[in-house]
Amino acid sequence: MTVLHERSSQTAADPRRWWALAVLAASLLVVVMDMTILNVALPEMAAELHLTSVSQLWVVDAYALALAGLLVPITALGDRWGRKRMLITGYAVFAAGSVAVLWADSAAAVIVIRALLGIGGAMVMPSTLSLIRSIFADPRERTLALSVWGATAALGAAVGPVVGGALLEAFSWHAAFLVNVPLMLVAIAAAAWLLRENRSPRPGRIDAAGILLSAGGMTAFVYAAKQLGKHGPSLPTLALLVVGGLALAVFVRTALASDRPMLDVRLFGNPVLRAGVVAALASSAAMVAVLFVGSQWLQLVEGWSPLESGIALLPLALGAMIASPFAPALAARTSPRIVLTGGLLVLSAGLGLLAVVPATYPWIAVAFTVVGLGTSALGLGSALIMGTATDDQAGSAAAVEEITYELGAVLGITFLGSLVGAVYRAALPDGASATVRESVAGAVGGPSFDDAADAFVLAFASVGAVGAVLTALAAYAVWRLVPADLSLDDAHH
Repeated sequence: MTVLHERSSQTAADPRRWWALAVLAASLLVVVMDMTILNVALPEMAAELHLTSVSQLWVVDAYALALAGLLVPITALGDRWGRKRMLITGYAVFAAGSVAVLWADSAAAVIVIRALLGIGGAMVMPSTLSLIRSIFADPRERTLALSVWGATAALGAAVGPVVGGALLEAFSWHAAFLVNVPLMLVAIAAAAWLLRENRSPRPGRIDAAGILLSAGGMTAFVYAAKQLGKHGPSLPTLALLVVGGLALAVFVRTALASDRPMLDVRLFGNPVLRAGVVAALASSAAMVAVLFVGSQWLQLVEGWSPLESGIALLPLALGAMIASPFAPALAARTSPRIVLTGGLLVLSAGLGLLAVVPATYPWIAVAFTVVGLGTSALGLGSALIMGTATDDQAGSAAAVEEITYELGAVLGITFLGSLVGAVYRAALPDGASATVRESVAGAVGGPSFDDAADAFVLAFASVGAVGAVLTALAAYAVWRLVPADLSLDDAHH
């Protein structure tokens, strides 16, 4: 029988392991929540600091660019320096960046702070995965813990707008940052008490060329992808995309030639890991795209407030929280292949519902819930990625999973978000003004609103239809890649 996990170096179960998971999951919740909470605070921040449209884009993107660009080198450093130490340092960086907002009085200051938060996120997110792998020696417990991790990521993305909206009802936009501070201080104390230090037994070499190629390549690729989604193709954007791709290709080639690479790309030779990447990529892309487009529909078409729309998106998180804890047990009774493929098919069905149900909230809420149920594939996909790694590859596997999550989010917005714009503009009447063609927001309160709203509803449905097809294809790929006899048990079971 094919096995999922290698034997862990930790032979005895840590009696405090579930409390440790609670700390890791709670800190992940804060980091992921910070990716979406800004969307609610941005209008008030832009008005107070007189941010231009370009500055606003940089405020939003600085976090993701810093996080994506530094995931590989920071994970490699954590393998050598200590993952607990890296995690706690990430908490401190996150808290410091959040406090610094009190002195932010310009666009440049906020952009730097967002980048600092991204650096903190790059320290925290892969460290949580590597530590979960070391804490949970039993493969079934580990899979459950990673499923909780996946559900937490979905919950954070959905809860961010709710928390942001609630804070802005009572406080200024600064509260969207300051809420992180007490949470991170508690996390520092809890992590110091509950977690054991963990390092890779054979860490990869950290070299300047590898850092430059991985960080530069990922940053260029992610930035170019974001620009494609916002403004469409242009020569500078396509050139940057090529440069980023070439840098990453050289990085991979160099890693393959090294006996101790910074990122062990040989992991991709395992079809089970590739299946986990496909599942996590599809789940992340679908979840973020639905949150993005669904929020626009609720606020601009239905006229709901940011807080109301955030609450209306919670069925997505509810579905993920319901399904994720049960996925490992179901996989143990049947097989990871069946459950992972089934999760992606449920996700496809939820997206398909968005394409066919009436555009009224009760029906859309049902679709959101089904999409959330399907995103349980994110946690099980993470378990496949982490389970294929040996002890000395755990950091590389964590970096692969986090890069997959980030790229899924970027690609979901880039391609499905671009689809919304294209279908929306094509569905507008010929006489629509340039402002209305730019966005449905330009039609709010005007005589063209009904036409713009109908066009956006059609665009929303198109995201569901195309997303359903793409996730069904992902399910087929996973079915082909995962062996039928794959087990959650260790080799000694």
